[in-house]
Amino acid sequence: MDPALLESHKSFPVFVVLDGQKKGPLDRLLSVVADVRAGEGAGALLLATNAFVLMAAYYVLKTVRQSLILSQFGPENAAYTAAGMAFLLLFLVPAYGAFASRVIRVKLISWVTLFFASHLVIFAALAGSGVRIGVAYFLWLGIFNNLLIGQFWAFANDLYDEHKGKRLFPLVGVGIAVGGVAGAGFAAALFRSFGPYRLMLLAGVVLVVSVGFTLIVNHHESRQAGSVQHRIAREPIGRKGGFQLVMSNRYLFLIAAIILLLNLVNSTGEFLMNKLADAQAASAVGAQRLAFFGEFAGKFATLQNLMVLVLQLFLVSRIFRYWGVRAALFILPLIAFAGYGLALALPVLGIVKTVKVLENSTDYSIQNTARQALFLPTSREAKYKAKIAIDTFFTRFGDMLGGLLVLVGSHTSLAMGVRSYAAVNVVLVLAWLALVAAVTREHKKLVPPVSAAPFRLATS
Repeated sequence: MDPALLESHKSFPVFVVLDGQKKGPLDRLLSVVADVRAGEGAGALLLATNAFVLMAAYYVLKTVRQSLILSQFGPENAAYTAAGMAFLLLFLVPAYGAFASRVIRVKLISWVTLFFASHLVIFAALAGSGVRIGVAYFLWLGIFNNLLIGQFWAFANDLYDEHKGKRLFPLVGVGIAVGGVAGAGFAAALFRSFGPYRLMLLAGVVLVVSVGFTLIVNHHESRQAGSVQHRIAREPIGRKGGFQLVMSNRYLFLIAAIILLLNLVNSTGEFLMNKLADAQAASAVGAQRLAFFGEFAGKFATLQNLMVLVLQLFLVSRIFRYWGVRAALFILPLIAFAGYGLALALPVLGIVKTVKVLENSTDYSIQNTARQALFLPTSREAKYKAKIAIDTFFTRFGDMLGGLLVLVGSHTSLAMGVRSYAAVNVVLVLAWLALVAAVTREHKKLVPPVSAAPFRLATS
């Protein structure tokens, strides 16, 4: 195993905490959602609020994107845009890594966030001059989503060690979930009066606010953790590049392969559901057809977001506490295996829609929190650089492969039907499960078991 992956364990001081230490009112309140211990509530809540602000800004921008794309993307266009994102990330990931090697973490996060916020002013100005920005904005938002959210989780991984992160990440995930619901609702309420470009600028202001929260969280956690964490916060992140780290380390490579397969399965399943919905709406025309798709999409998104929030609030922390991160990684592929197996036998819209709701809600709650926790025992270089490479390029490459699969299946002599796509996903999920088993073995080597003594070991 690469010794660099264990670097982060050496960076944090270990001290003994009495199990009987008294919790404050905030600690007790937050313990409903996560395993928050004495003195941890304020810092965890600040980090969750930071996540809320960042995700709310993204969902405002996502609503704007929907308004700018005047016609739906077909499978071919989806493949092309995903390919465009993957191509751009081949250059952006090394550039991000080079910048990360030269600055401390708080400057990295602040300047990258402000860099993206400045683009919103440019987009609004171009649109005001009559320039059509829809495609460029679509590509930009796809990169923004993966890079800034990935960077946020890298920061969270850098603040916490393995055991503290496993306990508190479910609470941070609640900030993500609530931010998504609030951002979408806020944009829907103000869209008619503000319009897309003023909402764009408003989201830019929210991103600046997120930088303020990053500074506050960094100061709070550095002060709470003591001199060692304060020193770490002021050190550049390292010299290796993100792609270099992923390709040279088995653990990181396995994580990248899982993310690629996850997005390939998800993209194919999304197409499968849309294909069935399109078939069901075949007899509708004009306004009736638009109404059908609008109602279908609205109900799907509402149910999905509600389930994400419920899972994040009440299940994620308990799964982590009683089963652990490694077991949590198996939940989504097992749901996908059962779901697409059922879709293979009964390819009807109601079943496939239920499968996708379960798949997406589990992905955005249990799976997302578990995959972030995989980086807790890694080096700082891996947390920022390898993680960004995985969360951006490998995610978009998986989307691109999903689009290409649809393109090939739809426009060649294969003429794949719904059952064929479901069968492909069943096979892909089996490969996904094999990769999860492999990555859990590697994770077990990195994370030693916790001693069940009267005193517990904790790290800042």
